[in-house]
Amino acid sequence: MKIAFPENFMWGGATAANQCEGAWREDGKGMSIADVNTAGSRRTPRRITRGVIEGEKYPSHEAIDFYHRYREDIALFAEMGFKVFRMSISWTRIYPNGDDEKPNPAGIEFYRNVFTELKKHAIEPLVTISHYEMPYHLAEKYGGFLDRRCIDFFVNYCRTIFTEYRGLVKYWLAFNEINSAILFPGGEVLQGILPEKERNFLDLSEHADMAKNFQALHHQFVASALAVRLARRIDPQYRVGCMILGGLTYPRTCAPEDVLLARQKMASSDFYCGDVQIRGEYPPYAARLWDEKGVKPPVMEPGDETILREGKVDFCSFSYYSSACASADPASREETGNFSMGVKNPYLKASDWGWTVDSVGLRIYLNELYNRYRIPLMVVENGLGAADQVEPDGSIHDPYRIDYLRAHIEAMREAIGDGVDLMGYTPWGCIDLVSASTGEMEKRYGFIYVDKDNEGRGTLARSRKDSFWWYKKVIASNGEELG
Repeated sequence: MKIAFPENFMWGGATAANQCEGAWREDGKGMSIADVNTAGSRRTPRRITRGVIEGEKYPSHEAIDFYHRYREDIALFAEMGFKVFRMSISWTRIYPNGDDEKPNPAGIEFYRNVFTELKKHAIEPLVTISHYEMPYHLAEKYGGFLDRRCIDFFVNYCRTIFTEYRGLVKYWLAFNEINSAILFPGGEVLQGILPEKERNFLDLSEHADMAKNFQALHHQFVASALAVRLARRIDPQYRVGCMILGGLTYPRTCAPEDVLLARQKMASSDFYCGDVQIRGEYPPYAARLWDEKGVKPPVMEPGDETILREGKVDFCSFSYYSSACASADPASREETGNFSMGVKNPYLKASDWGWTVDSVGLRIYLNELYNRYRIPLMVVENGLGAADQVEPDGSIHDPYRIDYLRAHIEAMREAIGDGVDLMGYTPWGCIDLVSASTGEMEKRYGFIYVDKDNEGRGTLARSRKDSFWWYKKVIASNGEELG
C-alpha cells in the first residue's frame, strides 16, 4: 500500500514571538511574563524574577531580532517552500498592559506588515494568540487568569486581532500548550500566576498551588471557547484550534500497575485539556483527578457549561518531541531531560539535552488523539535541539537533525495510512531562536542558523544549514523525497 501525504498538506515551520522578535520595548510594546525570564543553559537553570533586574540577561529582549528582520526571514521560509508559518502575536504589542482601553496602533501595523509579507510569498499564517507571554501588568494587578476578569481582557484582545486581520489570517490557536498549566511552571508563563518569591524556572518543588492552576485553567477554557464563538461571528472562514503539549507515556513494564499509571498520566496530562476544548465538557475522570491532586472542582459561573459546549475547537494541534515511561515502582527515578516527564525508556536514545528520541511514539500519539477526537490534527512543534558547529567555510552540517525529522515524517505518513486526518507539520524553531526551557541559543532547532551565542554575542546573520536544503526537497516532493 502506497501512502502519500494529502495534496493540500501544509508544510512549514514554527516560532514564538517572545523567542524570536526582540524589540521588547519598541513601538509601544508592554512588558510580558516572558520578559522577566532570565537567560540560562543546560547547566544553569533560568529564573523568574519579579520585574526586570538591572544587570540580568533576559533573552527575550533582543532574541534574534525578527522584529526588524522579518522580511529577510520570511524570504528564507519561502525559499524552502513553506506553505504555512506558525507564529504568535505578542499580546503586549497589541495591548501593552492587557487591560488598556485602546490597542497600540504600532503593534497592529507590525503584524499587518508581517501577514502581508507572508501572503506575498503565498505562506499561510497559523497564529498563536497567547504563547507564554501574558502581559506582566495582568499578572501583577490581577494574579493572571486566576482572576476571571482576565477572560474579558483576552476576549477583547481576540476581538481586535480577529477584526484587524480578517482576510490575512485563517488559522488560529488560542493558548500554546495549555496543559502545561498543570504540568510545569505553566502557572507563571501561561496563566500569569507569579511565584511568591523568585525561583528557578524548572524548580517544581515550589510549584504554585494546584488549586489556583486548575481554577485559572477553567478561566482559560472559557476564554478559549468564547474566542472560538467570536471568531465564527467575525469571519465564518476562521478556524480555531487548541494546542496541547504532547507527551506520550508508556508503561515501564507490563505490570498492570504500570499500565494503569501510564493511562492515568495520559488522561491527566494530555486528555484533560483536549476533552474540554474538543468535546466541550469536563471528562468523567475529572472529579477523581481533582481529588487526587487535593483540589476542589473549579468554580464555575452559570452559563460556563454552555460556553464550553458551544466553543469547541475546529482542529487539534500539539507539540511532540519525546516520550517517557510510567512506573509504579517507588524505586524508579524520573529522568527525561531538563523537563522531568517520567521514567527513562531503556530502548530509546536521547539528545544532548536528555530528551528521548521516539519517532514511532509520534505515530502512536497521532492514532491516540485521532481515534479519541475524530477532528483534524496538526503537528505544530517537533524537532531536535542540538549544538550546531559552523565549519571554517561557513557551512553547517546537521545530519542528526535530518535523521530525526526524517524518522518523524515517516511516522506521520504511516499515521495517515492508519486513517489519521493530518493537516500539516510545522517543525519547531525553523530558524534558530531562544530556547524556552533553558533560555539559551546553544540549543538550536532551526534549518536557518543565527549567528548569536549564549552570551548574546554575534552578528545575528542568517545562514542555511544542510537541513535547509533537505527540507526544501521534502516540501517540493510533498514528503516523497526524504533521502
